[in-house]
Parts: sequence; structure tokens; C-alpha cells
Amino acid sequence: MIPGGGQPDMQQLLQQAQKMQQDLAAAQQELAETSVEGSAGGGLVKATVNGSGELQGLVIDPKAVDPEDTETLADMVLAAVRDANGAAAELQQQKLGPLAQGMGGMPGLPF
Repeated sequence: MIPGGGQPDMQQLLQQAQKMQQDLAAAQQELAETSVEGSAGGGLVKATVNGSGELQGLVIDPKAVDPEDTETLADMVLAAVRDANGAAAELQQQKLGPLAQGMGGMPGLPF
């Protein structure tokens, strides 16, 4: 029988929620500090984003620059950024996925 007439121990639930909140904040901080890279055009354009998907850097090989064809360069930049953001999304799933699943069993939380 659960003490308190069948109600869960609120102090224990509060402690669990606080621990998960701390774990989530730590994972988010780690994501913000972790860089991932994406590339396009066989490596001619490379984009670096942090684990949150924020663009941190862009490297364009001079071979990719053709003043007569800036459209291709723009396409490669977009592709490299999308590739990097895909890697960031995978990293987010690895870091935050288990935490979100752990919170799913707690009443009142939107996971």
C-alpha cells in the first residue's frame, strides 16, 4: 500500500523532477558547446554548427568560387548547413532523447 492514501510521495516526485531538470540543463549546455560539421560539393564547402544548430563557421574552398556561377556556390552553402544541422539533430536526439523519455512518465510534464 502506498503511504498517504494511494498518492505518490510528492517530495520524491519533486526531487526526481529537479534532477531531470538539472540533467536536461547539463545536456543542453553540452550541446551548445559541441560542434558538428556538414559538407557539400565533395568537401568544397563546410559548415560548422553547435549541437543546438547555431551556425558557428563556414569554410569555402577557393575552387568552389566561380564569379559566373554564384548560384551553385549558394546551393553548396545551403546543403552544407543542412548537413550540419542534420548532424546536430542527431546529437540532440542522443543527448536529450533519453531525458525526454524519462520525463514522459511524470504527470504534468509535456513530454
